[in-house]
Amino acid sequence: MTGESSNGEELLRRLNTAVAHPARIYDVWLGGKDNYPADRAAAAAGLEAFPSTISSVRANRAFLARTVEYLAGDKGIRQFLDIGTGLPSANNTHEVAQKTAAESHVVYVDNDPVVMLHAQALLTSSAPGVTNYIEADLRDPGTILAEAARTLDFTQPIAVMLLAIVQFVSDDDHPYEIVNSLMDAVPPGSFLVLSQVASDIFPEELAAFARAYNERSSEKITLRNREEVARFFTGLDLVEPGLVQVSQWRPRSELEASATDTLWSGVARKTA
Repeated sequence: MTGESSNGEELLRRLNTAVAHPARIYDVWLGGKDNYPADRAAAAAGLEAFPSTISSVRANRAFLARTVEYLAGDKGIRQFLDIGTGLPSANNTHEVAQKTAAESHVVYVDNDPVVMLHAQALLTSSAPGVTNYIEADLRDPGTILAEAARTLDFTQPIAVMLLAIVQFVSDDDHPYEIVNSLMDAVPPGSFLVLSQVASDIFPEELAAFARAYNERSSEKITLRNREEVARFFTGLDLVEPGLVQVSQWRPRSELEASATDTLWSGVARKTA
């Protein structure tokens, strides 16, 4: 208990609540309570610029559930590397995967101390399933891969989940090389699941949204168009329906299909 308490105190010392963080802003939009005034101010500014933000965030969350169900159910994937997981919410990756296949292994990755403090909730898993949590940044894929190898078997297929996270990697930080390095590390039969906030869906509103967000958040957004998002899937085989908005990726109902969203998304298989 002493070690756990000491670890929690260290995390709190590193926590800067005066500056908004993406995981906590996202938590505001999802109706969570693990956020601070700076996060709520940033979330409100985003909503003022683009009032359908909450619809888009929920659509992205529904996309996560559908893709995990598809991969665990239809493709037999039993390992998931979820980078940029955010704070616990409904239908976390391990919950969806282990509902289909109880033996699924899931590793979560995020760089927010608040997420780390809530990792115990993410780690709730019943045998034979396994979950783990890594505090790391997407811009450091070497650390992510080395730590994930403690839980995941990199000789067997892995689903790399990058939902609404690559937009926080600027072009100067080489986002395509980062994604390539992650996919180079997993074997054939693995999948990439990715969504990214668009520059060519509601372009004027999202440009205003990005300006408002970037003025307040510790992590800045880089919007990308459909062609730029497609580059993340180079060398991989996109599964049907291809590169589409998150609400259009195999929706389960008319309600999901009609959701307003602002993200390009796709699921692709590594064949070689």
